[in-house]
Amino acid sequence: MKTTELIDKYTYRVEWSREDNVHIARCLEFPSLMAHGNTAGSTLVEVEKAVEASIAWMREESEEIPGPFGLKHFKGNVTLRMSTEIHRKLAIKSAEEGVSVNQYILSKIS
Repeated sequence: MKTTELIDKYTYRVEWSREDNVHIARCLEFPSLMAHGNTAGSTLVEVEKAVEASIAWMREESEEIPGPFGLKHFKGNVTLRMSTEIHRKLAIKSAEEGVSVNQYILSKIS
């Protein structure tokens, strides 16, 4: 996929930082990249430029380029490891509510 096509498919978040008194933009597929600016729009443009430059560098270095979350297929299952004590507590809580452990966890994170 061409770089310009990828740029439009990535997941971006622009937030206001009270501490810094600027907008901060991130691309979620590139967690180490961020940009800041006076307006949300200009900040988004800047982080897109950073993503584009990163993709160009990654291609030169034959690095794997992260795929956009919006194009990935998610199966809907997650493997979660926990201590036996937490597992026991979850089993008890879910039994008290009359649901499976899976349903109990989903209700807590939804």
